[in-house]
Amino acid sequence: MRLLRDSTQTHRRFWHNRSAMVALRIRQAFSIRWPLSFWSKVLLLCVCLQLPAHAQDAAVPTVAFSLDFPGSEPEHYAITVASNGHSVYQSNGKLTDQSDGDPFRLEFQISEPTRARIFDLATRAHNFEGQIDSGKKNLAFTGTKTLSFKDAQKNTQATYNYSPMAVVQELTALFQNLSATLEFGRRLQFYHRYQKLALDDELKTMERMSLDKNLAELPAVAPILESIVQDASVTRTARARASRLLDVAGAGSAP
Repeated sequence: MRLLRDSTQTHRRFWHNRSAMVALRIRQAFSIRWPLSFWSKVLLLCVCLQLPAHAQDAAVPTVAFSLDFPGSEPEHYAITVASNGHSVYQSNGKLTDQSDGDPFRLEFQISEPTRARIFDLATRAHNFEGQIDSGKKNLAFTGTKTLSFKDAQKNTQATYNYSPMAVVQELTALFQNLSATLEFGRRLQFYHRYQKLALDDELKTMERMSLDKNLAELPAVAPILESIVQDASVTRTARARASRLLDVAGAGSAP
């Protein structure tokens, strides 16, 4: 018993002394007059570690486009493209006649040629600083459009109905064509699951718009086209249309 008590007391003294040594070392560390540059770096490190991921990504340049057009389909959509290619599409298009609007969000990687084109056009439009609208009141209303640019130094945007600037017209058409493609992909996915007989008409319209150069970034919807091609329960005509669209997207597949 005495041996056990002695062992316990020794164990307690060890941990008491160890705790005292650790406390002493901490006091000594903070008593040292570290250079101001050292503490500045420590403070910066702490701030960076506490920043949320989206705050750290705020410096990545982005170009965005939005359209609000009551009575159109969809009535609202917005596209954001980052300089690293990461893109986000949001809309409220209806998937059925009975729907009041079905919120939709898609994150995708835009192709390098399209990304480069978007940022080049934005640069040529002076990143939308100043007025880009024609200012004419007698023009038909085609929706409230907003183009914006954001990076670590600036955050600019311009709203317009119609712009006489060729670069803005080209950028508007590109974003509208991109929205059309992504909305097709959204509807195809819905029809493939719930209304397979509606696929052929949808794909026929999509083919026509592709031939007329009114779609952009077909690779973004390649997965749904591929799933239609591979589905033996879908009509052969619809599968053939989906296959041709895959060929245009550069991801051809035989039905």
